[in-house]
Amino acid sequence: GALGAMVLAAMKGRLTYSVISQALASTTRLSAFVIFILLGARMFSLTFYGVNGHLWVEHLLVSLPGGETGFLIVVSILVFLLAFFLDFFELAFIIVPLLVAPAEALAIDLIWFGVILAVNMQTSFMHPPFGFALFYLRSVAPRSPYNDKVTGERLAGVSTGQIYWGAVPFVVIQVVMIGLTIAFPSMVMHYKGVVVDPSTIEIKVPTLQQLSPGGATGGATLGAPKLGAPNVGGTGDSAPAEGGTVAPALPGPKLGAPVINP
Repeated sequence: GALGAMVLAAMKGRLTYSVISQALASTTRLSAFVIFILLGARMFSLTFYGVNGHLWVEHLLVSLPGGETGFLIVVSILVFLLAFFLDFFELAFIIVPLLVAPAEALAIDLIWFGVILAVNMQTSFMHPPFGFALFYLRSVAPRSPYNDKVTGERLAGVSTGQIYWGAVPFVVIQVVMIGLTIAFPSMVMHYKGVVVDPSTIEIKVPTLQQLSPGGATGGATLGAPKLGAPNVGGTGDSAPAEGGTVAPALPGPKLGAPVINP
């Protein structure tokens, strides 16, 4: 975004030293604000952990009625309401660490839980009165009536209330997505494949009685084959043993004196 803005400013001939210095100064101030917000959030978290506040929160959330579903619904409502007053950074550094331990205690998949929180915290950009997206739109939307450059018509200005009301449908879409993510976890956890319940797996191993000849299962008697003695070295027929089969005669080796040609 910053590179694109610089390219556009250069194309219009407005990329001067004063503009660059002003942009750098503004960026430095905003970055310092964000860093101090993160430091304050971390200090608050450490203080809260120091008085064992995280244990109280964990016991409170784990004991909610409804188990896993009740926990997800209450947490989603809590984060949604806090997003009116806290932006993404405070929620991520203060609230989310307090919710991980209860989620693990309830055996909730943390990737699924993280996606639910991420979709929920996206609404903080559109919540009045501190939504960043609302501020961005307010900075570019004209306050007073203006002439449209394409049609040439005289259009009325955009008020702050109109911007806030215009964000409501997008917030509703986010809320619907949160509900769908909770109701259908497979949308997130499809990478795990089909979940197999080990209690439904049955492995049948044959018993010794089923394998033994003439066992209790009524199997057929397996008799050992009766083979006649082979006639090794002969060329005639060999008489088979009683009830046996005829083995092929194997020719004997023919040995002679070696012949050496000079």
